[in-house]
Amino acid sequence: MDQQVISSVKDQMMKAIHVITEDLGTIRTGRATPALVENVVISAYDNTQHLKLKEMATITTDGPRMIIIAPFDPSVIQDIERGINAANLGFTAAVDSQIIRISIPALTAERRDEYIKLAHEKLEGGRIMIRQVRHEAMSDLKRRFEAKEISEDDNKRLEKEIQNLTDEMMTEIEVLREKKESELSQI
Repeated sequence: MDQQVISSVKDQMMKAIHVITEDLGTIRTGRATPALVENVVISAYDNTQHLKLKEMATITTDGPRMIIIAPFDPSVIQDIERGINAANLGFTAAVDSQIIRISIPALTAERRDEYIKLAHEKLEGGRIMIRQVRHEAMSDLKRRFEAKEISEDDNKRLEKEIQNLTDEMMTEIEVLREKKESELSQI
């Protein structure tokens, strides 16, 4: 029973870390990565379907400043180009035969600072999610202890394990912060 509690808390915290990691991936670093465009929603087939780009094409990079998109169905290449350009991501897509090329411009110092600030906001949101999971787990433990479902020793031990997990996750968020800042600082 106790390990189920810890396992459940860890799963919830790992989901929060996953959400933060994906969220940070959407912040442009001046380097080409598929994450910059893979979740752009494209209206295709005469606006009858709305699909994420990653469901419609293979997305790769060619060097640090070029994204290459190869649609699975060449008939939607114009829809993809239009969708990316309409998403207003700070770069434009251009059709080149059967593929789409996106050239990623270098970041200005001002834009870089904005992105660092945005990353900090997203990371703080992640910290809040982790603390919320901890709070819910501690409240559940307190309820179970007061209902005499667990002993005082078990309660203390589980509280300590949950706090250790929380500390681990906060360290993980700090590692993500350092990595993103490093990516954003590269010219």
